[in-house]
Amino acid sequence: MKSYLNIDEAIELQLLSMNHRDALYDLVDANRQHLRQWLPWLDANNSPLDTEAFIKTVISQYESGKGPQYAVFYNAAICGVCGFHPIDSTNKIAGIGYWLSKMHSGKGIMTKSVMALIETGFHDYEMNRIEIVCATGNARSRAIPERLGFKLEGVLRERENLYGKYVDHAVYSMLAAEFALY
Repeated sequence: MKSYLNIDEAIELQLLSMNHRDALYDLVDANRQHLRQWLPWLDANNSPLDTEAFIKTVISQYESGKGPQYAVFYNAAICGVCGFHPIDSTNKIAGIGYWLSKMHSGKGIMTKSVMALIETGFHDYEMNRIEIVCATGNARSRAIPERLGFKLEGVLRERENLYGKYVDHAVYSMLAAEFALY
């Protein structure tokens, strides 16, 4: 597996490493209000050491064969993260998660990045199923699987406690056989 994926002339995915710690923390901190609307982990990331702990976890995940997490770069500037939740190799199921800075939203960066993850999941990891789960109210996040041909399977009611408010999650999936037709 490559330590980076060139998506196009402006977008590159770099396997998350300790080299990204400070820039990633600064990006999270600068986008805290924007990200807090949909991501539950913001209160647990209050210093570069918290970001370091996250990076250690995803490095361990990758090294154990459970899928990579990438720093997303646009014109050489870090702008988000995308990657796999720990892969279920027994059932050949992978979940994809992602977030992007407010300044970089709406440019197609994450759609192209997620497409690269889908290809990685089906080709390199030989998954049978890839899932993307988003809060039902997060229209920007939901647009990505919809744009990429995922099927909406249903809604999990009050699936996540988001800072004291329960939100529903939309569950999307794509099967290897469907990707082959894409």
